[in-house]
Amino acid sequence: MSISDKKPQSVSLTKLLLPMVRSERRGLSILLALVVAGAVITALLPWPLKLIVDHVVGDKPLPAIMGFMQGWFQRADSGLLLIVLVVVGLMLHALMQVTKLLEGWTQSGVAERLSLTMGERLLTHLQHLSPSYHAKNKSGDLVRRVTTDARFVEDLVLGVMLPLLASLFTLGTMFIIMFNMNREMTLIALLAAVPIPFMIRLFAPQMAEKTYTHQKSEGNLISVAEQTLSGLPVVQAFGQQSRQYDNFRTLSEGTMRAYLDAIKSQLKFSVGVSSSTAVGSAMMMVLGGVAVLKGTLSIGELLVFLAYVASLYGPVEALSYLSSVYASAKGRALRVQEVLSTQPDVTSGDEAVQLTAPGTGISVQLQNIVFSYEEGSPVLSGVSVNADAGQSVALVGGTGSGKSTLVSLLPRFFDPDSGQVSFNNKNVVDLSLESVRNNISMVLQDAYLLPVSVADNIAYGKPDATRNEIVQAAKNANADEFISRLPDGYDTILTEQASDLSGGQKQRIAIARALLKDAPIVILDEPTSALDARSEQLFLEAIKRLMQGRTTFIIAHRLSTIQHADQIVVLDQGQIIEQGSHQELVEKRGYYYALLNCNQATDERAA
Repeated sequence: MSISDKKPQSVSLTKLLLPMVRSERRGLSILLALVVAGAVITALLPWPLKLIVDHVVGDKPLPAIMGFMQGWFQRADSGLLLIVLVVVGLMLHALMQVTKLLEGWTQSGVAERLSLTMGERLLTHLQHLSPSYHAKNKSGDLVRRVTTDARFVEDLVLGVMLPLLASLFTLGTMFIIMFNMNREMTLIALLAAVPIPFMIRLFAPQMAEKTYTHQKSEGNLISVAEQTLSGLPVVQAFGQQSRQYDNFRTLSEGTMRAYLDAIKSQLKFSVGVSSSTAVGSAMMMVLGGVAVLKGTLSIGELLVFLAYVASLYGPVEALSYLSSVYASAKGRALRVQEVLSTQPDVTSGDEAVQLTAPGTGISVQLQNIVFSYEEGSPVLSGVSVNADAGQSVALVGGTGSGKSTLVSLLPRFFDPDSGQVSFNNKNVVDLSLESVRNNISMVLQDAYLLPVSVADNIAYGKPDATRNEIVQAAKNANADEFISRLPDGYDTILTEQASDLSGGQKQRIAIARALLKDAPIVILDEPTSALDARSEQLFLEAIKRLMQGRTTFIIAHRLSTIQHADQIVVLDQGQIIEQGSHQELVEKRGYYYALLNCNQATDERAA
């Protein structure tokens, strides 16, 4: 079952977040300090106005804490006091803006680094998962998890954790000041926040589930778009543009419904919280007005108190909205954890031994191999093949006989259910996975080339190769001639899927790549299937150079290309039915002989 089919489960946010927080502890510490500074400045902002109303406009004496200034600002000097208080107010506002500017700048850098680090972690993990995993999961959905869902860490750390700490600190500061000013009004103000925890409990699970559904729908939508564009020649050839459009539109409508459902639950929560705090603010205005009329509260104190009430409800509302941000981030985190919790099918042992190729090369032993992609449906049953160092082994058989699966066990794309794969009589599970793959070169039926320069494609397996080494490898692969005719030669940037090259040209670049890597084991999986006679001839010349001195496993649908192999292994329904040299198998007049005759007849008709 693919991860996109799974139902939401619990997510361990601590495990996901802790490494990220540790990596950014310096930036987060600076942010926290700026947040505390902002909360202190916010607490001081209403006081210049209070002093102006009560001690400049009014005739009340300065507070005891400012008694040392009493002699400086007598009644006759109220204008000077007004100017000083206005300047102080402006300075506080300027300081607040500077603090916000620094906080925003620091937060932007921390946010981007957190998201990129999580994305890198996801991509690294995905690269270690088996081909079967990627076959079961849509690449578009996986791309979304890496590029979009990975930003959950930014939402949680900077959208939840930091605002939570800031709000709690601000609330504590405001509460202490307000409580000292008027206990009764402070307690009544807090009553307005009582319904909020109940609303969080009611709406948070809904928001998390609906956000997850929306993210999943968007992932499927991206996958359909990617599949349509990557397979556009097939779509156009069969006239299925309308069908693909209908599929995309159906998914778009589903994604829109999921998005609106998520927004609806968030809006309900937002309206409930805003209504609660609005009622609290109205109550404070009434109670404060009555207190001023009774003379128990000055107008300046009322202004300060109402400013603090607004500042108090700001963090309270922020705390409540955090549940909405948290729900959205949790939905994304769940999609990230679904990937990270998937264990690679193949790993190196704790004490993995490095595979080194002696001067004599590497021998390969496949002993009693049993393998199945799905339990109860074996693809290979009891297959045994031994190849001495430098020998060539050809695998022959009909479609679905297990040829490609067998060679996929060599670089450990999969491990057999039972049996053993060995290099130089050492079990591959005891060897370093990296060293195993470093000793293998592959040339596949579909020669995948990256949209980078030709030189970079050839040097992909040996990034530190010199230009002379790259050119020599291309010459040995019969590729130098056509590469030199490209607009920028070896520096020509290939298009997506190398559509500007023919099949034969792509295959020869793949051969050059394998030659330059110079691995002692080579796997050729039907590399000539899409080549014409001229391209095949050039390719076979390059193949002979590649195979020299290397242990080679080759799968070919044209049997004329493998007649000189040291061993020919004939597979049928996952079992070896014939094994030997070309001459030996011809003399048996069995399955291989019949295939050979069919091949020759096909080649004659094609000619």
